[in-house]
Amino acid sequence: MPGKVSDYMTRKLVTISPDMGVREAYFLMRDKDIRHLPVVENDELVGIISDRQLRRPNWADEAPDIEHPYLLSDDLNVGDVMVTDVISCHTYETLSKANQKLLDHNVGALPVLDKTETLVGILSAVDLLGALQDMLQREKSQKKLRA
Repeated sequence: MPGKVSDYMTRKLVTISPDMGVREAYFLMRDKDIRHLPVVENDELVGIISDRQLRRPNWADEAPDIEHPYLLSDDLNVGDVMVTDVISCHTYETLSKANQKLLDHNVGALPVLDKTETLVGILSAVDLLGALQDMLQREKSQKKLRA
């Protein structure tokens, strides 16, 4: 896949703080039609949360014989359920490298950092599908030129 992360990342970021309630975060995602929210505290990336984690966090199913009731309420904060070991990428990385990170870590989006480690965007699987579509269109155009 040609191109850099900066060519396809989403620059218009919606971020939240760890003290936001999980219900509020879920409805923010729904209203903005997004599936991932970087969690920022003091201008620093401290976590990420997906709509899937908000619907049912991993800890709710730790063991089959232990029941953990989980309700999507603001009794829990984002900081209680967010992923803190964030897999990220940089603006200057190739799309191929970023795509491999998504595959290796089975995540749907990567927060994008610049050279100063500042959060500047997010690269989702949907963004990568856009890159794939561009690549396929270029390939199709080149075939027409050769014909």
